Amino acid sequence: MAFSNPGFSQSPAFSKNGGQVLQQQQAAARQGVEYNGMTAEQLQELYSQPAAGAAQTDRMTYEDTITKTVIAFGFVALGAVAGWFFPALTFVGAIVGFVLAMVNIFKKRPSAGLILAYSAAQGLFVGGISSIFERTMPGITTQALIGTASVFVVTLLLFKSGKVRASAKATKIFLIGMVGYAVYSLVNVGLMIFGGTDQPFGLSSMSIPGTSIPIGFALGILVVLMAAYSLVLDFTNVQTGVERGAPRIYGWSAAFGIVMTVIWLYIEILRMLAILRGNN
Repeated sequence: MAFSNPGFSQSPAFSKNGGQVLQQQQAAARQGVEYNGMTAEQLQELYSQPAAGAAQTDRMTYEDTITKTVIAFGFVALGAVAGWFFPALTFVGAIVGFVLAMVNIFKKRPSAGLILAYSAAQGLFVGGISSIFERTMPGITTQALIGTASVFVVTLLLFKSGKVRASAKATKIFLIGMVGYAVYSLVNVGLMIFGGTDQPFGLSSMSIPGTSIPIGFALGILVVLMAAYSLVLDFTNVQTGVERGAPRIYGWSAAFGIVMTVIWLYIEILRMLAILRGNN
């Protein structure tokens, strides 16, 4: 079997005559003679060395990417604590987070510092907005956190099992849905700013004609599904990066994408719950 990763092609275990070469080396080691310029002790030391990790290979691994993602979420948590106790900084976190998101999206080479700064700023925004909602709707933050964690875990398990995969057709539908939702959001915000509606969530607070179901709740379900598919795309990118031996630094890009999607998912679930509770 051919491998494109140089690490595999250079190892005798994966070369064309790998089995024969290894047997010869081991036989030489048992006899206490040199093989290819190496003594038995040197061969034994070579075999005893631990497997190379991400730091040695400078390649993406699942473990290294998970570590980077956990660190990024740690910065989100730190920012969220600050935002929770100082909700006046919510707007600052939103603006700084948006600017840093644009910088990270268009930056050709990922920067750990910028991605962690984005995570902290978004945490400030998430913590602040959560604190504001919690004051008027006690318990809503816990509900949103449970909902977000549930969607994340279920999506990860389905992806890991192979039952859910990204496809060209699904991605095209996802992109069309994202554009449509962005247009709706801009129109809704415009109506709220210029007095086109006096509802707390604009058009989203209105009920679907003939029902008591808020538009925002029904739309929120679709948006949550889009966010779940966005997670599938994130997981696919991680898998592709690891399989193709992408440079280790791009593990930060994966962490950035996952953090961005999870925060979007949390905010949408929080908004959906607020609309539902506000209309009851």
